[in-house]
Amino acid sequence: MARPNHFRDVIRIGPVRVGSRSDVRGRQKHTAACTAPRCGFSADYDSRAAAELAARTHTCTTN
Repeated sequence: MARPNHFRDVIRIGPVRVGSRSDVRGRQKHTAACTAPRCGFSADYDSRAAAELAARTHTCTTN
């Protein structure tokens, strides 16, 4: 049975939310996900700085 995602240190940068979590092997993962309708951007990163950079430079492709 998969563990539910429990995000910590969630921040919002524009429409993108960045949060930290532990994966099933106990490693830290950082996720950036856009909350704009019909955007669909989300990605996992190994460092928090990379996730925040992705959030700052993200531009939604939806009109």
